[in-house]
Amino acid sequence: MSFSVSGKTAIVTGAANGIGLAIARHLADHGANVMCADADEKGLIAELGDEPEDGNIRTFAGDLRQRLTVANLVSATIDAFDQIDILVNASRQLLPTDALDVEDDSVSTLLDQNLMTALRLTQFVAKRMIKQEAGQPEGQIGSIINLSSIAARQIQPDLMGYAIAASAVQQMTRSMALVLAEHRIRVNAISFGSVMSGSLRATVAENREWRDDIRDHTPLGRIASPTELCEAVQFLAAESSAFMTGEVMVIDGGRSLLDAVSAPAH
Repeated sequence: MSFSVSGKTAIVTGAANGIGLAIARHLADHGANVMCADADEKGLIAELGDEPEDGNIRTFAGDLRQRLTVANLVSATIDAFDQIDILVNASRQLLPTDALDVEDDSVSTLLDQNLMTALRLTQFVAKRMIKQEAGQPEGQIGSIINLSSIAARQIQPDLMGYAIAASAVQQMTRSMALVLAEHRIRVNAISFGSVMSGSLRATVAENREWRDDIRDHTPLGRIASPTELCEAVQFLAAESSAFMTGEVMVIDGGRSLLDAVSAPAH
């Protein structure tokens, strides 16, 4: 059983900051070729602009809600690295929802950003992976990993749109896993709780009560480091999880085991 991703090519979305950036760097540090995609071009340049042009990290800036942008991302990855073996849909947005406000469009916004971008990119990448299948008589052809949230299982009215989108991503994961299994392409998801990304670090630094509330509602009593999520992504991307598909791996320190509805989800 191999945890190696060396020599594989990955697309990671949401890679200009936070969890997406941490995943992209982790895969690259473990020998993968990584195309880092994000709408935030300045963020990509700030974080990754010093990478050598012929190295194993490349960047792509564009709005992945647009079909043409998705197609161009896949083409750019093929041009740079010749193939695609791993897709990590890490681009996510978090907005509050006023459940009784008929003018509130957060649900449709989050479905478009968190679900539809992942679905469209999965479709485009899967078609490319299927073409690669002919040249590989056995073994894994590709691994697709979607990021979701334990908000899908927790009742928090002010995060209704985020929860709906997270639930939809998990159901999309299961559906695409069935569709792509015959092509030896695996589709799994990670549903996570609080991870100490840059944005969360800034938030809890300003609000000690919020940090304590997260810890109080997490049986393991702490917030996860991005590294713990990155290692789970590597496990799902590699041959180490070759018989896993359609699964939603929960990484939340035990929070989803509780019935609490007050703890914030990220």
